Amino acid sequence: MDFTFTEEQQAVVEAARAVFSGVAPDEVPSPALVPGAVADDIDRALWRRLAEADLLSLPLPAEHGGAGLGPIALCLLLREAGQVLARVPLLETGAAALTLREYGAPATRRLLPLIGRGELVVTVASSGRTGHDAAELAVTARPDSDGHWLLDGVQTAVPWARGADRVLLPAHTATGRTVLALLPPGLPGTALADQVSTNGERYAEISLDSVRVDGDDVITAEGAWEWLRSVLTTGTCAMALGLGTAAARMTSAYASKREQFGHPIATFQAVAVQAADRYIDLQAMEAALWQAAWRIESGAPGALPAAADIAVAKIWASEGVRRVVQTAQHLHGGFGADTDYPLHRYHAWAKQLELSLGPAAAHEEALGDLLAAHPLS
Repeated sequence: MDFTFTEEQQAVVEAARAVFSGVAPDEVPSPALVPGAVADDIDRALWRRLAEADLLSLPLPAEHGGAGLGPIALCLLLREAGQVLARVPLLETGAAALTLREYGAPATRRLLPLIGRGELVVTVASSGRTGHDAAELAVTARPDSDGHWLLDGVQTAVPWARGADRVLLPAHTATGRTVLALLPPGLPGTALADQVSTNGERYAEISLDSVRVDGDDVITAEGAWEWLRSVLTTGTCAMALGLGTAAARMTSAYASKREQFGHPIATFQAVAVQAADRYIDLQAMEAALWQAAWRIESGAPGALPAAADIAVAKIWASEGVRRVVQTAQHLHGGFGADTDYPLHRYHAWAKQLELSLGPAAAHEEALGDLLAAHPLS
């Protein structure tokens, strides 16, 4: 069986590396050194370059000027973005575009060309009211008599909310069904309260008070939220893999030139063993990631649903990226704690990704429930 990426998918990696080659993570202020967020907006120049390279149109169908690629290609792109800590809502916009492609009505899909050209930035509200409860239960949605929907509730920790043109958020109806509303942040009844994330980026709490959304901007198809959350979770794993890879590479370079007792510390057994353990973490993170992305994209049946593979990928990503950056800081010695050194930003981003969409423990619990409901025998 051939597990290599297709030519189109390999071309995505090459194009992404060309665009991200100009991004320097060490030029962004460290979260520990500035009051509030590190910046007021996303990296608009990088966003334009991604659009010009046709990387924002990857998930779009051909009739909308896209390549029609799926979650695997998006994860390849996000892996490269994670290596340079790209300050753009690539995960959220890409996941939203895939969801609109798969589940959106024709009226909603009209936005896809704007996304592909970089003219429409979309973020996703996926943390719920407190960050610990189900996101789809944080907001209620009820239809009115003239084809609109009324939204009430609170979604916290919405990334890039101030700079986004639309917020895709889940909401539940009186019958318990989940719908997805594509919300312009400036609608009457919408209030945004600034929040600052662990990695220093600007987030927001969104409060909705009888916000009236056009029916064309609400996705009611069954399974749309589950699909969106699956892509978001797997994409988060891809970014964690990219971040961990960059941190390990940075550590390898440092350990090879840093000398103690007349020898590079990379030659010491204690250092080599730790580096080998982190290499194993990265290999496991990668294998689990591509298994999950393949299951989502192919819809291949198995003894367990795709949610099990996604849970395994998130468990490895959460624990693996934490161990990688902790070892990186340890082996860097004093440099690992220096907030002027770029490794500090990688640690902050790693903690943010570790907890995004649920830490390892939450996914271990979900995996246990799936195993109990689907015994392998």
